[in-house]
Amino acid sequence: MTGGGEAKRPRAWQRMLSGRRLDLLDPSPGDVAIEDIAHGLARVARWNGQTSGPHALSVAQHCVIVADIVAALDPASPRQALLAALLHDAPEYVIGDLISPFKSAIGLDYKAFEERLLAAIHARFSLPHPLSGDLHKAIKRADRIAAYYEATRLAGFDADEGETYFGPAEMLPAALSETLSALAPLPVHAAERAYLERYTALFEY
Repeated sequence: MTGGGEAKRPRAWQRMLSGRRLDLLDPSPGDVAIEDIAHGLARVARWNGQTSGPHALSVAQHCVIVADIVAALDPASPRQALLAALLHDAPEYVIGDLISPFKSAIGLDYKAFEERLLAAIHARFSLPHPLSGDLHKAIKRADRIAAYYEATRLAGFDADEGETYFGPAEMLPAALSETLSALAPLPVHAAERAYLERYTALFEY
């Protein structure tokens, strides 16, 4: 502190493989890149890695699944809605995937940090922040459906436990239900590629 003024807040930088540096406390949309998001999310494990199979279920794969569910439940979903679904867990490319009870234990400071990062991500990809109430609800619904299938197919939950934590199983279009029932985690590079391909496809939507 000098001259009676306030001490400057130290910056906390995260260097990305793309060469960008993201200020974690004051993230700039200009420092957000889809390739960094895809790379990071493909290496973050859902369920703290406690899933069956030779590969962890990545947040990247989860986000693609959620976007698929949003599209299946409302085939008229605009590109903006599907992009928001794909990016709904994007802050985890920096902060990792913390389970909900731990987020609650950390408190509002964590949530405020996550919200600032999500706001920068939305600004980078020309999405409103916050999202409209209807879109937020649609993504939350799809997120719960994805979590139910992940929990019961990969994380050792039985059907009753799945319904207790994520609500009753919903009737889904047959093709989507079949895909989710056969859910299997992708290798890291395949998950990263799937995420980037879905992002690219949304601009041809």
